[in-house]
Parts: sequence; C-alpha cells; structure tokens
Amino acid sequence: MIEVKNIEKSFGDSKVLKGVSTIFETGKTNLIIGQSGSGKTVLLKSLLGIHTPDSGTISFDGRIYSELTPDEKRELRTEIGMVFQGSALFDSMTVSENVAFPLRMFTHNSKSEIQDRVDFVLKRVNLVDAHHKLPSEISGGMQKRVAIARAIVNNPKYLFCDEPNSGLDPNSAILIDNLIEEITQEYNITTVINTHDMNSVMEIGEKIIFLKNGLKAWEGTREEIFRTDNEAIVEFVYSSNLFKKVREAYLKE
Repeated sequence: MIEVKNIEKSFGDSKVLKGVSTIFETGKTNLIIGQSGSGKTVLLKSLLGIHTPDSGTISFDGRIYSELTPDEKRELRTEIGMVFQGSALFDSMTVSENVAFPLRMFTHNSKSEIQDRVDFVLKRVNLVDAHHKLPSEISGGMQKRVAIARAIVNNPKYLFCDEPNSGLDPNSAILIDNLIEEITQEYNITTVINTHDMNSVMEIGEKIIFLKNGLKAWEGTREEIFRTDNEAIVEFVYSSNLFKKVREAYLKE
C-alpha cells in the first residue's frame, strides 16, 4: 500500500499539486487519470522519488519516504518496478539482456540464477521465443511485454506504469492491460498506472484517481464512474459518444 497525504508541489510560481491525498491499494490496479497539465505525471514522479514534494508525505507500507536514510531509500528502490512510456529498452541489448539488466545491477545472483529468472518472466509474459532478438526486431506490443518482464524480474512490491498503452493498436493495448492486471493480482503488487486511455479505465480501473488543476477531483472504481454525478469526471470520461452510450446502457440495467 502507498499512502499519499496532502502532497503539494510547485515549480517556480506554478503550483502543480495542491494537497493531494489518496491510498494506492495492494493487489489492485490503481489508475491516475486527468488532462494534460492536471498534475498526474508530477504525482507519479513524486511517488518514484524523482520529484521531492514541498509538503506532505508519501508512505510505502508505513515507511515515510522523506524520513528514510539514503541506504533505506536505495533498498526501497529495489522493491520498485517501472514500465516507461516508450518501453525504454536498450537498443544494443537482446531481449534477454534487457530483462536481466536489473538483476545484474541490484543482485549478486549467479549467471545461471539470473538466466533462470529471465526465462521465467519472459515465459510469464508469453515471450518464450524472443530471447535473442533485439528490440528493433520485435513489435511495439512485444516491446511493452519485455518492459513489463524487466519491471517484474526483481519481484517488486510496487509497479509503476507510465502510459503503458502509448503507441499501441487497440488489440495490443487490451493485451497489455490484461497482462498488467493479471500480474498485479498474481503477485499481490501495488500497481500505479498513469494513463489517458479510457479503455484502460473501463477495463482495469479497480481504483481510479482523477486529477484536475492539481487537485484530486474524484476517486472511485470503474463501476462507480458509471453512476457518479461529479461533473468534472463525467465531462472528462464521457467526452466521446461511445462512452456516453456505454454509460447510458449501464444505467438502464
């Protein structure tokens, strides 16, 4: 569980986060949504320790990040997996080498132990025949699966995903959504996803935080989105006719 209490963050005269509080629950897919400039990327980077909040606290299972020693912060980082927006794979490394990279950096495992773990996670994301391929030799959807495999290779407690469906076709995006949800539940991970993809919200939004102008304007589940009267979230989610029709059908049931 990650608990955020009254986080504020400014850059110069611009206040980006204005007292955001929430809880990201363990074993669930927690989504951060909002328009560009709403503060969702700054919130994600604050969770990762890239930005230091001006005030407020972020706690990882009771450990307040700002109160940890440098060694404790390094230990916490080994418990974190990250899926970047553009996958961020090393072009000159094979799929197997990319996935093995965190193990070589942060563990003292033997070569055989590393390879066994790499084989296991690549099988888990359905990439059993891609070990020796370079990122340029596989599709965008496969690259995202490699990025997920690399993110979970260290058995993280916390998984962060920044726009994991960016640049993917609809079918690949659904596969990535389902994979992230399955892994979250299977390994009981606290997963936080920064996304603008409303299909992801409707498919895997077990806990949703909606930011607007640096404030938490709404939070709830994908089921609660259909019933909410909150004007901000209704305007944001149901700007397309498709989702309007989905909501109308849901409310008629």
